Amino acid sequence: MAKYGTALLLEDFSLEITAKDASAVRDAASLIPHGTRINITYLGHESVEQRLAAAAAISAAGFVPVPHIAARRLASSRQIEGFLGALDTQGVGRHLFVIGGDPEQPEGPFADAFTLLRADAFQHRGGSDVSIAGYPEGHPQISEDMLWHSLVEKVALLDEREATGSIITQFGFDVDPVIEWINKVRARGIRSEIRVGVPGPAGIRRLLAFAARFGVAASAGIAKKYGLSLTNLMGSAGPDTFINALAGRLITEEHGSVKLHFYTFGGLVATAAWIRDFEARR
Repeated sequence: MAKYGTALLLEDFSLEITAKDASAVRDAASLIPHGTRINITYLGHESVEQRLAAAAAISAAGFVPVPHIAARRLASSRQIEGFLGALDTQGVGRHLFVIGGDPEQPEGPFADAFTLLRADAFQHRGGSDVSIAGYPEGHPQISEDMLWHSLVEKVALLDEREATGSIITQFGFDVDPVIEWINKVRARGIRSEIRVGVPGPAGIRRLLAFAARFGVAASAGIAKKYGLSLTNLMGSAGPDTFINALAGRLITEEHGSVKLHFYTFGGLVATAAWIRDFEARR
């Protein structure tokens, strides 16, 4: 059976930024392959106008904007209809990432991503590319059984509508749970493309802070395996070891389409430059 290798794993990678970081797209443009997908997070303190401006900037630079939509942050059906309509007007509404979102209590009628995907606003979006979330290490507020039920439910709904899309995972430092989770996804008959979340190069203290925030395991043993030094929090680290280990354990026939999704915790330019240099070192 054929192993993936880093070349195939890095092919058609995607990136993630916040709306306020959209100005960095121009600075990083020469480092990023034309047509790369760039996700735009849906943060509570950023406005609709900022999200729309970010999507327009990404598109103008020759990349594919993938706006996030957080179900529990939506106050009404009219709000999502207005946002999707504005995206379509700008010609940047084909690719979307639908997620439950951070608030424990929904701000409106949508309790989770599945509820939102069933809303009227999504009923007639033929030809859309809609991605959803995956959690190899679980979710601090959602049981494992519920996560699997939700994933199967969302994939079935999107398949029924013949909507393409990826399962984009939370980032992590340990390859073991990622491989185990992908095996379980495929065992359930889900053939959707999987984009494994990877933190771009960043300061160790910053990486650990994000890990704590999102419930990502970062024990001393896992940190050492990844290349993080818990005794040198002023240092920085990239995902070299993680990517090499993941590529070495993926098998094309068993695991299907698997790509990388980079969280740009250390900045878009730094992440794009790191990917270029990593590919050159190969």
